[in-house]
Order: sequence, then structure tokens, then C-alpha cells
Amino acid sequence: MAVSESPISIYALGGLCEVGKNTYCIESENSLIIIDAGVRFPGADLPGIDYVIPDYTKLKNSRQKVKALFITHGHEDHIGAIPFLIQSLHIPVIYAPRLAIQLIRHKLEDMRIREEVKILEYKDDSVINVDEFKVSFFQVTHSIPDSYGIVVDTPQGRIVHTGDFKIDLTPIGQKIELSKIAKIGDAGVDLLLSDSTNAEIEGYTPSEKNVLQSIQEIFKIATGRLILSTFSSNISRIQQICEVAVENNRKIAIIGRSMEHAVEAARDFGYIKIPDTSFIPINEINEFKLNEICVLCTGSQGEPMAALSRIANGEHKDLRIIPGDTIVFSSSAIPGNGIFIDRVVNQLVKKGGNVLVNSVLYAVHSSGHPSKQELRIMLHLIHPKYFMPIHGEYRMLKIHGAIAETLGVPKSNIFIMENGDSLILSKHKIVTGPHYAADPIYIDSRNVAGTNQAVVKDREIMQEDGMIAISVAINSKTQKIIVPPKCITKAFSADDNLISKKIEDLVNKTLIELMATKPNFATIKSTIKRTVEVYVERKTERKPLIIPVVMDQNK
Repeated sequence: MAVSESPISIYALGGLCEVGKNTYCIESENSLIIIDAGVRFPGADLPGIDYVIPDYTKLKNSRQKVKALFITHGHEDHIGAIPFLIQSLHIPVIYAPRLAIQLIRHKLEDMRIREEVKILEYKDDSVINVDEFKVSFFQVTHSIPDSYGIVVDTPQGRIVHTGDFKIDLTPIGQKIELSKIAKIGDAGVDLLLSDSTNAEIEGYTPSEKNVLQSIQEIFKIATGRLILSTFSSNISRIQQICEVAVENNRKIAIIGRSMEHAVEAARDFGYIKIPDTSFIPINEINEFKLNEICVLCTGSQGEPMAALSRIANGEHKDLRIIPGDTIVFSSSAIPGNGIFIDRVVNQLVKKGGNVLVNSVLYAVHSSGHPSKQELRIMLHLIHPKYFMPIHGEYRMLKIHGAIAETLGVPKSNIFIMENGDSLILSKHKIVTGPHYAADPIYIDSRNVAGTNQAVVKDREIMQEDGMIAISVAINSKTQKIIVPPKCITKAFSADDNLISKKIEDLVNKTLIELMATKPNFATIKSTIKRTVEVYVERKTERKPLIIPVVMDQNK
């Protein structure tokens, strides 16, 4: 098949029916390009997990076709999985905006990635040819500088990916190129992939200038130290905080490695224009008056190991909360993190801190994503033939699809997809294609292999219903029990000792009867597990994790 006749497949390995893990693929018979490689941060429902990344099996099976990775901007849900991706398969080149490049390089260093990675910068006027794909860009406004949408021209039609954007007419930083977007739309767009994060919210997302006003007010009324926590990748917010701190004669101390990297990168490129004398090491804050200190830190999501959680728990070596401190959470809660945030807020208040979160009184956060009116404007400017909402939970995608329908996109041309679903573009027409493996992979520590769903499920069971381990030693030749069953329980019941004794007696009786049938190891373990499950559920109405351990004297 000639290149010009090859259909184009479009699919997501992450970013659909979720917020995070953005990974979108455009594939022909000969070539495959990827847009973004993000992580999703775990909520309270994923104990022990550090990151959630996509299943890269499809890309590994097509590794000979993978030609390039394009990055829309430097947020973690768009670049955070790059170290795991490049350990899974070879990526010939990464194209990214300059700030994202700096953040990616820091990330690769932190993860100790030894492979040499070719990273090239693109700008708003760049045009990059990757085999039959022609890739160009347009600037958008977001909560981090150097954010872009991407246009992919293929022999079968044009695809536009908005990236994360908002239509802010008074932005902090770069403006969205509305006239360029209109020209792209006028030239004809077959498929639009567009950000759906705020699709449930009517109107416009408030301007970042609103946040600036609230931050200025907080600095004026705070009589003691100010501790502000936000996403380390929210460069626009960090820029505002730093500038207002200097205006109010406060020294800035930074806590958190990722925050240090972000500020360093933003200063290198001139996004944060603050003199060196305005920054002090955290261990020097006691040399200044309380109202001369501003602390910038990570941990706005209540992450247990982040700086703010350690401060709240009194575990940070250089900073303790004292009455009169004002602590500001300048971010919105990621779904699932509310319980972590509440825990940290309560700890801070107990220690005498005055905690401020986003509210009617103080607009300390503004989303970087578009609300309904902005989505309508983007759809109106692009007026695509086909539409695939991306970057959002299922309900957000569904609402965004309904918005497109009100603007004239036929319902049959709107695709509400899940990770792994694909579309096939051929001669400017789109049909649905095959489904690819796209289950989440759970990362605890830095092991690229990850942890599967079964392990995560076991952790959930342990967290909710506890654990029971039963150990027993046998002689497989004589079919005798040589060490009676021993039961150990964890986080299970107030009557653990009594229940443990009854479980031991029950398992011992069951095994004596079973051993007469000369069972194999698998049968012994499954019998123990089933015996304990039935008894425990009947007595307690709980379903703990059951772990049978059988040792054989002859092995």
C-alpha cells in the first residue's frame, strides 16, 4: 500500500475517562507519533502507589514505527511518564517547548535515566516533517508558559489537538493565538481532540489576574510568615507569588526538589524575574522577622511525603508551624485527594496555622482549563468535521460532546472514547477501529515494570478489611502435620486473639481430614484459604486478605 493510501489510526493510551496520564497516538502503516506522555497521580484508593502510567504494550509491539514524541507543555500529566516510556522502548526524538525541555531533563536526571535522549525545541512557527506527517503548532494560554496546541497534517486528513488551554484575555504570560486557530479551522479540520477538564462548568474560567489580586490581599493582611503551596509545574502561579513577595519585602524560601527545579527553569528562561537576593535557603528563615518570610512548597494535594505534609506533621527539620503562620493552598483538589488534603489542613490548624483554600473570599486558584463558553469558542473557530473530546472523566467527555452537537457537529461524528479505543481516518472520513490494551500500570518506586491490578486490589482489601496469614508445616511423605497452624492477623478485628485461636483449631481439624486424601500443595493452600474465608465472613461479615503459607519438611 502506498503511503498516501494508508489509513490513519488515532487512539489514546491514557487521558480518556480520567484526568491525567495523557498519551495520544497517531499511526499510519509506516509511522507512529505520540503526543504527550503523562502520569496520573494516585488518590487515596491506591495505597502504596507513586504513579499511574499507561500500558505501553501497543507501542512496544509497534516499536519499529515509533518516530517521535511531541510534548504540548511541561505539566506532569503530560511529561511525567517520559522516563518510563523511554525505558520501555526507544524514542528516536522528543520535540518540546523550551521550558518543558528543561523540566524533562531534570526529570530524567532525577530518575537516573542513562540512555541518551534526543530532545529538540519547537516554537509557534515551527513545522516538523515526520515521514508522511507534517506537524505544526499554535500558542495557547495555560497555567505554565510555553503551552501549545498541535496540528498534524496527514495524507488522509488534518487532526488538531488543542493541548491544555483556556481563553484568558488578561493572562499572566503568553496569549492564546485565536486568529491562528481560526485560520487553521478555515483551512479545514477533519478531527479535533480538545481538552474537556472543565466541561461541566458554565461560563468562562476566571482569569489568572483574579488570583493575583487575592494573593496581593493575602500578603497585605498576613502578619506572620506566609507558606504557599501549589503545583511545582504551575509556573504562572509561582511567578505571581514571587513577584508579590518581592513587592512586600519578603524573602522567598523554597522547599521541595520539584519546586526548586521549576523555579530554576523558569528563572533561566526569564519567566520569573526575581533577583538572587530575594531567595534564601530554608535553614536561614529564623534570621528574619516573621513578616519578612514567604515559603513556597509542594504538597498542595496532601501527599504524605510532600513538603507540606511533613511540615504539618512536625517532621520537617527546618520549619515548624507556629501560631500566626498563614498557609495558602493555591490549587484545586485532584479527584481522590480530598481525604489527604483535609488531614493536612486539620494538622496545620491544630498547630495554630491560619489555613486559606480557594473560596468566595479568596480566589487563590484559577484553573488552567476551559469552561463551557471557551469550549464553544474553540469548536466554533475550528469547526471540525469529526470531534473526539479528550482529557477528562467520562461525564466531562460526554458533556463536551453534547456541546459540540449544539454547535452543529453531527452526533454520529462525535466519538466518546475510552483508553485503547481507536478511530480510523481515511480520505477525510472516520470510522471506529480496533481496541488496544490500555489498562493502567501502577508504579511503586521506580520499577518500570509496574504493579498489576491484582496487587493493588490486595492492598485495597488489606486497607479496608485487614489481613490474615495462616502458616503450617507438613511432611508430604508421611502426610502428617508437623507444626500446627499458626494464625497472624493485621488490622482485622478487636477480637483478633479469640478469632485467631478458633481459626487455628478449624484449619487444623480440616487439614487432618484433608491429609488422608494425599492432596497436592495447591489443594492444601486453596482449602486453607476457603476454610478461613467462610468462617471469617460468617462471623464478622468482613473479607480480609487471606494468605496461606505451607512449608514442607521434605523440600
